[in-house]
Amino acid sequence: MAVAETSFACATALVDALAGGGVRHACVSPGSRSTPLALAFARDERVTIHVHADERTAAFFALGLAAATTQPVALVCTSGTAAVEYHPAIVEASQARVQLLALTADRPPHLRGTGANQTIDQVELYGTAVRIYLEPPVPRSIDDAPAWFDTGVRALAEAGGASPAPVHINCAFDEPLVPDGPAAWTRRPVPITRAGASDPDALQPALDAFWSRYAGRRGVITIGALRPPQTLSLLSLGELLGWPVLAEPLSGLRLDASRAGRALAAGQLVIGDEAWVERHRPEIVLHAGAAPTTRASQRLIAASDTVVMLDGEHLDPDPNGIAERRIAVDPEAFAALAWDQRTDGTAPHPDGWLDVWRHADLRAHAAIDRLLDRWEEPFEGRIARDLGAFVPLGGVLWAGSSMPIRDLDAFFAPRRPPRIWNPSDLVRVMGNRGASGIDGAVASILGVATSGSGPTYALVGDVSFLVDASSLLWSGRSGPDAVIVVVANGGGQIFSLLDQARLPELAELFVTPPPAEIGAVCAAAGVGHRRIDRSGALVPALEDAARARGVQVVEVATDPELQRRRRADVRDAVADVLARPD
Repeated sequence: MAVAETSFACATALVDALAGGGVRHACVSPGSRSTPLALAFARDERVTIHVHADERTAAFFALGLAAATTQPVALVCTSGTAAVEYHPAIVEASQARVQLLALTADRPPHLRGTGANQTIDQVELYGTAVRIYLEPPVPRSIDDAPAWFDTGVRALAEAGGASPAPVHINCAFDEPLVPDGPAAWTRRPVPITRAGASDPDALQPALDAFWSRYAGRRGVITIGALRPPQTLSLLSLGELLGWPVLAEPLSGLRLDASRAGRALAAGQLVIGDEAWVERHRPEIVLHAGAAPTTRASQRLIAASDTVVMLDGEHLDPDPNGIAERRIAVDPEAFAALAWDQRTDGTAPHPDGWLDVWRHADLRAHAAIDRLLDRWEEPFEGRIARDLGAFVPLGGVLWAGSSMPIRDLDAFFAPRRPPRIWNPSDLVRVMGNRGASGIDGAVASILGVATSGSGPTYALVGDVSFLVDASSLLWSGRSGPDAVIVVVANGGGQIFSLLDQARLPELAELFVTPPPAEIGAVCAAAGVGHRRIDRSGALVPALEDAARARGVQVVEVATDPELQRRRRADVRDAVADVLARPD
């Protein structure tokens, strides 16, 4: 068999294993050395191909697609710097536990270190950011094809399981690269077994120990980013214990499910009031999911007498090592078992504890709404609140890093789940919070919108949007339906709220005003654009954008100095109502 046909057969065997194991999307960037892989994916009817000229865009698009579907997505590129462009998205996938399969084409090993064109050292290129580095043998005969199939099987097994992760498969091919006929490979069944999130036998002892040690004390449940929830069990755990629940939007549990439990609406602003927290300091904080986003949550946990981490996915949400105990089981399974074993008397409740927190939350939330509704000039907190309320059930809200995700955490009101419980009918909040970078925001949003997960909306800052303008330029005209709300506040305004605000070099080194007009970029990309400068115009603009097809951008112009004053006004209003007697 000729070299090109052998390479194609081996690539087809690898793709057969991946498609047989559940890979339904492949993001391919044009290149010569990757021809066998590109053809193998393109000729497999089980896989949808997405072509991206820019590998960095392809990787973040795949990241959004994989995160939205919770399924592995393949990346295919040629050798050299093309493979390097995957690295930022792979780092994010590693931190966020997303299954990316990076298939990088390569020159044969004997060309490494010889100065051969487009040949770099791709061995373990992504270091510890991937679960495993795999390199099947250079195709020499059809007898090598089973090893390529086995590589695909192993890649899926390593990428999935209790703690999903990206995997790197480096595929070396000799020339020639273009086959003359079909691949000499017969499909095989894929023996994939993925591990569960936790050992069921560990649940009962963990629950018994928790109940005997912590029930009846004054506690708070904090919930960071999680996989999409399948039950309301973590909210119900708060009801059982008589503990308030602070659920970040990324947890999927910023919900008001009535008797099944509810998350606080203004919890971040309540715990941001140091005087109130001092009077109502919890004895214990039970944290589930990834590390908390906001400094208010981080301070609450750090100041608690006892911290317990409920972590079944090895998210390591305790970087400071302050937890008294880590319960390494699936949080939902743990809470569901507690609910199933409840008695008529439930658990011993700390007297009036939950009522005090909920009463404070109701007063703070009402005060915030009254304040926001009075302001006609756009306020970033109101943008987050109104967009969060607009996204339909079953839709996706993608949140950018820096201020957007924090504004959603502070102002996103709990949504009511459908009366007939279906997790796919919730508003799903997503974002690249694994490494918390701003790179690849637009590409990730487009990947999410392509996944079929529901109507897709996004809230990003102007810097995040413009840093990834290339993704819009390459994909905008043919992009999926997506509404992107861009807060145009002069860029980098989060630094004016941090310690850097004291520096005389704040504007020069940190704020970085955007160098291009958002409307001009949208026009160049051929996507819809609306610019508003009044709070009351946001919802009509969203309605208009939702009716349009393709990518639609809603730009909201805000004044940075006014934003700082408004944030202070919000804090003062919350402090005022919380200072009143409980």
